[in-house]
Amino acid sequence: MPNATAVIAYHNRTKHQLNAYAKGPESLDWDDQPSPFRRFADCDIVKLPLPGAELACRFAELDRPEAIAPRPVSLENVGLLMELAFGLSAWKQFGPDRWSLRCNPSSGNLHPTEAYLISTDPELLGPGVYHYVSHDHALERRAAFSADGCEPALYLGLSSIHWREAWKYGERAFRYCQHDIGHALAALSYAAAGLGWRVELLSECGDADIAAWLGLDRADDFVANEREAADLFCRIHADAPSTADFDPVALSGCLQTAEWFGKTGRLSGRHFYRWPVVDEVAEHALKPPTPPERQTWPAADLPAPSRDDSASRLIRGRRSAQHFNGKSAPLPLADFYRILAALLPGAKPPFTAWNWPAQVQLFFFVHRVDGLEPGLYCLPRAGELDALKQVCSADYVWQRVEAPFEFYLLTAGNVRQAAKTLSCHQPIASDSAFSLGMLARFAANVNAEAWRYRRLFWECGLLGQILYLEAEAAGVRGTGIGCFFDDAVHGVLGLQNDVWQSLYHFTVGEPLDDNRLQTFPAYAHLSDPGAP
Repeated sequence: MPNATAVIAYHNRTKHQLNAYAKGPESLDWDDQPSPFRRFADCDIVKLPLPGAELACRFAELDRPEAIAPRPVSLENVGLLMELAFGLSAWKQFGPDRWSLRCNPSSGNLHPTEAYLISTDPELLGPGVYHYVSHDHALERRAAFSADGCEPALYLGLSSIHWREAWKYGERAFRYCQHDIGHALAALSYAAAGLGWRVELLSECGDADIAAWLGLDRADDFVANEREAADLFCRIHADAPSTADFDPVALSGCLQTAEWFGKTGRLSGRHFYRWPVVDEVAEHALKPPTPPERQTWPAADLPAPSRDDSASRLIRGRRSAQHFNGKSAPLPLADFYRILAALLPGAKPPFTAWNWPAQVQLFFFVHRVDGLEPGLYCLPRAGELDALKQVCSADYVWQRVEAPFEFYLLTAGNVRQAAKTLSCHQPIASDSAFSLGMLARFAANVNAEAWRYRRLFWECGLLGQILYLEAEAAGVRGTGIGCFFDDAVHGVLGLQNDVWQSLYHFTVGEPLDDNRLQTFPAYAHLSDPGAP
């Protein structure tokens, strides 16, 4: 079966329908939930300086990252980068149950994403491959090699453990892993910008090369059903971007001398349910090496956020709301427009770490925004207005709203019940100030190159992280919604085929906090082993 055909078949198979959900476990084995922390045994450990340092910049300054003075390359600043991108942000406890939260969001808080550093700079870290353990805020040295002939550089790779998501979400898990890669790339971009650094996404790299560089192709080092899939590879620029093109052959040459260390422990004792379709679509969506692509984005011109907090405090304070106050005051229009403006591509994070033209369009279910009539709206991105008008319902009025950018009312009225129903009957989509659906240009991308299926979800996750942080900057809170009735969404919009597909939903509003939950500092256990 051709790759594109298989990927589209997987996508159709894993749609939630109004009368049936995608295949998942009939029950959850909570006693055997996969560990959220991967570790490799028998590796040297590089302890990073204690986390908690603050960035000097405020969140609003990230709108113009070129004005942020770069911090020097040091182990302390590399540790701060890893913490603000992938580290713990807090611990929560309810009764005997205790769990961690992280700076990078994850579907179901299951965290399938793993992060690796490769250093070819002997003055920073001994040349080698390092795995980041968020719980310990430490690096495990997976490989050591000679960096002779390699340009001194710092690289970062991202991978996914599909089993972590499949344990809970079954066949739909592959989608959610790709969302989380987009979340993680955006989190890395924001963290780097706060240091005055820049992330260059080396999107030309193929999965096989990334797997070899990170040691993911070493099958004997992993438990069979808990292996990692290569996703993205980046170069970190801590001062002026290198003018030298990335040379994958040179990096592969350095790693030919590598001595590898460590094997993983088990994440789960049992694998009661198996989801072979996840492994199958992963094979069909493998990315080969591709021509290098880089985008030049227009200058970002955003109004100041209402909560101009320290960038690091806002990043660490990001949370996913579990419930919203359905009777809260309307969201101020200025905050709403700031959020929308941040979703448009521009020369600010995380778009400075994104290499491809925008393929995702946004449809908003507006419930309570001050000065804006409730209804269904569209924010067209990257000149797709005419294309959207041609495929969407003929009943839409496409009335332009007076805003600093193109924004259109499609139909006015109370859309709370529609938002709730379409998002798997979840009140979080209707009790918020607004919710939205992310519509991706689907068939043309997947048929051109099957791996772009993953790229569409990465873009959705990237937008999701923008929404998370911008919601915090507006004094409210966001939540990603992976559960929605795919074709029912398409039906509401009037779509007739798979030219466009809904891939992610999101919601923003005033959270209702659960006072039964206790909150503890993220890293108290590092300085006080007896801390809860």
